Amino acid sequence: MNREAFQCLDLRSAAAGVVSGDFTSRELVEAMLAGIIERDPAIRAFVHVDADDALRQADAADARRGPGGGRLNGVPVAVKDVLNVAGQPCGCASRILEGYRAPYDATAVARLRREGAVVVGRTNMDEFAMGSTTENSVHGPTLNPWNHGRVPGGSSGGSAAAVASREALAALGSDTGGSVRQPASFCGCVGLKPSYGRISRYGLTAYASSLDQIGPLTTNVRDAALLLNIMSGRDPLDSTSVPDPAPCADDGWAAAGLKGMKLGLPREYFGAGLDPEVAWAVRAAADACAALGAELVEVALPHTEYAIAAYYIIATAEASANLARFDGVRYGRRADGASDPYDLYTRTRAEGFGAEVKRRIILGTYVLSSGYYEAYYRSAQKVRTLIRRDFERAFGQCDAMLAPVAPTAAYRLGETTDDPLKMYLGDILTVTANLAGICGLSVPCGLTDDGLPVGLQVLGPFLGEERVLRVGAAYETARGPFPEPHGGAA
Repeated sequence: MNREAFQCLDLRSAAAGVVSGDFTSRELVEAMLAGIIERDPAIRAFVHVDADDALRQADAADARRGPGGGRLNGVPVAVKDVLNVAGQPCGCASRILEGYRAPYDATAVARLRREGAVVVGRTNMDEFAMGSTTENSVHGPTLNPWNHGRVPGGSSGGSAAAVASREALAALGSDTGGSVRQPASFCGCVGLKPSYGRISRYGLTAYASSLDQIGPLTTNVRDAALLLNIMSGRDPLDSTSVPDPAPCADDGWAAAGLKGMKLGLPREYFGAGLDPEVAWAVRAAADACAALGAELVEVALPHTEYAIAAYYIIATAEASANLARFDGVRYGRRADGASDPYDLYTRTRAEGFGAEVKRRIILGTYVLSSGYYEAYYRSAQKVRTLIRRDFERAFGQCDAMLAPVAPTAAYRLGETTDDPLKMYLGDILTVTANLAGICGLSVPCGLTDDGLPVGLQVLGPFLGEERVLRVGAAYETARGPFPEPHGGAA
């Protein structure tokens, strides 16, 4: 299989081709590896690729080829460096986990393997998923396939860039405050953040446990639905997982259009700070949905203005607790020459964590400290409840919502490095879904005058994935093929 043929495939066509014998899994994996060799030096989406192991997995898939081999038998995928894959490094793009290899598969990975998927490589990310640009990585930044002077978004920027550049047919990411949807928007691919609990978090290195969700990045909506269906469901290893099976792609979704659906436009998401080109692209996409039969209605989410403050208090507080276990004692980096356990602990963390992770740990520890817990952390949890109630009321008026994913297209490299507050404020349109536990989808809906992708965000209620996938699939079909990245410098 040549490189051009691989680029024309998606998950479903690749799986069908293996079953029919049009090509083998080994040919698929070899084509993916060739693409990584050709393109990744300019993109830097991958941090680890084990070609020999990938080819062994492919040969095993070819040996069981046939209708019973699994829905993804022999199909190669990529995995964000925050998810455990047995025998592979799981470094979370951090010095503190240098040398660590995962002893087990995350549940999401195990369920993909059960359907025959081949895990080829691990993708770059912001360290411990803390960031919106994939510049906070010990491996250096990943570059946007559309413009190498721009960031791919984050923290799942490596996964989004790999899919957008067609180095991978699909990749897994994680979304704590928009880290699947925002890079999908910046890179021009599809990204799905499921409802909280849809996919087990077992084997996902935690950033903020009450906000994190694993989600797929794909070339189209139906592939995202397929991966969601495979990975979702009750897991006894994760007490927060929900038993309800997620919907799989329905061939009738696009054909049925959107007749009878009410789609809300939250007024707070179209206000000051939204780039006019982004606003135009999203409103044009909303008009396209109306042409498919949907009724557009304005809805209100009045507590949106407090979302960033509440999110960064809750997320950093949970990060402070979750990252306490990285102490140089049990696994990962260990500082040399420590004089006592306290010295070992402090020196290991000082050497092992990057600046952004340290910033968030300090902030999280502060808001949990005596005298500040009530003023900050408890107040943030109350705001979280108000935001969730905003969504509940709004979904009483509509089936799903349409909004921008981010206020702007992809940032220039270095634009937010020295201004973290600007980076935090860029999450204003995505963090609300994580605070409320609802689902969200990013679908490419246009390009700016500079040729940068813009994403349409489709938000649905808790366990409302079928609604957002139906809207996304119908819009995607009406939109037609999305352009390919052109690369190049800023």
